[in-house]
Amino acid sequence: MSETRKIAAILVADVVGYSKLAGADEERTLARLRGLRSDLIDPGITAHRGRIVKRTGDGSIMEFRSVVDAVRCAIEVQTGLIDRNAGVQPERRIEFRVGIHLGDVVEESDGDLMGDGVNIAARLEGIAKPGAICLSEQAYWQVKGRLDLKVSDLGLTQLKNIAEPVRVYALDIGKRDEAQSVNPAAPALTKKNSLLTTLVVGIASVCVIAAVALWLFQNLHRSVPADPGHLSMVVLPFANLSGDPNQDYFADGITENLTTDLSRIRKSFVIAPRTALTYKGKSVDAKEVGKELGVRYVVEGSVQRDQNRVRINAQLIDAASGAHLWAERFEEDLADLFKLQDQIVARLGNTLGIELVRAEAEKSARSTNPDAVDLTMRGWATVWQGIQQQSITEKQDLYYGARALFERALAIDPNYADALAGDAFVYMADYLYGWSPAGTDYEGKIIGQANRVIALAPDDPRGYNPKSLFLRMTHRENESIQVTNDGLATNPNSPQRSQAEVVLGRFDQAISDAEQAIRLSPRDPQVGLRHVIVGDAEVGLRRLDAAIEEYRKAIDVGYRNRVVNMAGAYALQGNMEEAKSVLAEALRANPKLTLKMLMDRSLVPPALAEGLRKAGLPEE
Repeated sequence: MSETRKIAAILVADVVGYSKLAGADEERTLARLRGLRSDLIDPGITAHRGRIVKRTGDGSIMEFRSVVDAVRCAIEVQTGLIDRNAGVQPERRIEFRVGIHLGDVVEESDGDLMGDGVNIAARLEGIAKPGAICLSEQAYWQVKGRLDLKVSDLGLTQLKNIAEPVRVYALDIGKRDEAQSVNPAAPALTKKNSLLTTLVVGIASVCVIAAVALWLFQNLHRSVPADPGHLSMVVLPFANLSGDPNQDYFADGITENLTTDLSRIRKSFVIAPRTALTYKGKSVDAKEVGKELGVRYVVEGSVQRDQNRVRINAQLIDAASGAHLWAERFEEDLADLFKLQDQIVARLGNTLGIELVRAEAEKSARSTNPDAVDLTMRGWATVWQGIQQQSITEKQDLYYGARALFERALAIDPNYADALAGDAFVYMADYLYGWSPAGTDYEGKIIGQANRVIALAPDDPRGYNPKSLFLRMTHRENESIQVTNDGLATNPNSPQRSQAEVVLGRFDQAISDAEQAIRLSPRDPQVGLRHVIVGDAEVGLRRLDAAIEEYRKAIDVGYRNRVVNMAGAYALQGNMEEAKSVLAEALRANPKLTLKMLMDRSLVPPALAEGLRKAGLPEE
């Protein structure tokens, strides 16, 4: 029997005390349960894009496209049961316990689901109170900040037959949490103004009110990081001590590889390399970095390359206190570079007292040829420069220079996964900008090479990224999301998926994914794109003021590639003067811009296309 592994939102529901209810009056209990299924439960599942995997007599196992959908369905059902149980004697009420988890599952050819993802959801249901919903930490993260219900943190909980404790959150239906209440329909500024109103009502002193207002004024547009998790960290750019500025790419490559390795530590949160590299060449204080990025640990060090020898100094710093927890020097031949990196990660793991997840398949995909390694590092450094470049012409020159380096590396070692991933990424960018002539084998250069990377290095996110993006741009959104989910299953710190969610109309999930991507890499040159994605999702939800605010955030951080999206939002709002002004700016930057170009590559959702037509963007 064939099977598919994937990430899924699983909901398990069960009737409280079913045996006792059936024992007292089996016929009436069954009739009421059938009525609830036909009138409340099944319509709710359909409305929230879920499916019933199996019924278990008095309960069900369900799969949803997103945690947001699963939680909304659960809330709708639990709220409906409160209404239907009104006036019913307590011993005759039908109540449900619900457990929701986001995790890895195996789907059989008949649609049945198995694995830890299902088991954890079932155990969460078992510990839920009657009428309540229990979420795992993985599920809660997807809906955090979008609930106006009372949320109780039950802490790490040992679930029956589950090896490791799971952090559990309980939702009490019908009970609002005024301290955490958030209106999901309101934009970010409205949330903060609502907080100000609550504070003003509760504080009588004029001086205190003034202080609070001043604080809000100073911090209104700052991004406040979440509390640092136990295994949250950032790898700052390693210093190049070789005395040759041309060796910077090598130190940057070490930094990125270490970040990727550390991201595979179970339950870790590691800031993405693009944000880390923005600290390059700056004198920074570990405590300030910890506060800014919301991480508990800072890894820093230096690299010195002397012909065929590499020396690396690395240290681990507690960001809260600034204390140095560990420091060591490593030295190896260049050919043993990855062995040296493994040693550093292992020592860090021992210091932090954690288990490291290593993939033997990924190790086998590393090149033993120093020249192939060097060329690939140069290639990725050039890609990094291209990502930062605003000029399309200069971006193309840099990407093509990177492609030449990757292909030279592959001529030396055809199975070097890092070089294959780089070549696939550059071809993906080539397709996006339409640089190559018709007839270019993008399917082979992107999908083919990405598939080889995934086969050689299944836990390396650089294989999944270009494949997922190309599938989305060629209107295979469901496949794109599946590839991204596969990548997230091996490396949960990879910021992907949200753009395809917008195209498929999963707007709440897209916002959640994009916000998580911003959290992973708040200083990423592509953070503006994340704000654009949130804006597109807000357009889909017809929250146009919130959408325009997100587009402004993108422009504020220097991302003007998609300023045209704002023109569409203004037009949908009926503000045609602003719409035409913004569209004119977009056309000045790119006179070849057409609606067909944007739609062909899934760069704008259908809802925004309507606005762009009103604004006057040429069809072709």
